[in-house]
Amino acid sequence: MAELATIARPYAEALFQSAKPTELASMLEQLNELAQLAVLPEVASLSNNPKVSEGDLTKLLSGTVKTKLDGKVSSFLSLVNQSHRLAAIPEIASQFEAMKNKSEGAAEVMITSAFPIEGSALNDLLSSLKKRFGGKDLRPTIQIDPALIGGVRIQVGDEVMDSSVKARLAQMQASLGA
Repeated sequence: MAELATIARPYAEALFQSAKPTELASMLEQLNELAQLAVLPEVASLSNNPKVSEGDLTKLLSGTVKTKLDGKVSSFLSLVNQSHRLAAIPEIASQFEAMKNKSEGAAEVMITSAFPIEGSALNDLLSSLKKRFGGKDLRPTIQIDPALIGGVRIQVGDEVMDSSVKARLAQMQASLGA
């Protein structure tokens, strides 16, 4: 959804620029909690209800999150509500995280495997990926997808490496069908 990304970018950049490096992790945690709330249908209906003021909605959301919102995130939430951009918070959080990772020389890596990867196998995979991505600190998230049959699918940013059996079978089917 390119339009939502375009809307979210200035908000994420402004919040990121207002933060000190020591505040980034805390702010990201708060943004992620707000993002989880923003996708709820009940919150969306409240944000579209003319009887609910932006201030009331901000207070409600601030009181609902587990961690207390700091001043910058609270002001940010108020601004987003006044601009009727509550639906953009998940994308804002995503872009904020990307900016945080870039400033720290890190990257999120999504590893999808047919079977659980643990211990030395995971460490070996991460060390080879670290070499491939120029020594960046990789922060892995692992998903299990039995439909892959075997192998792994790795996504770092917009780069995808798919060495799964499912992908290889699809390649074979395409070449045989041509």
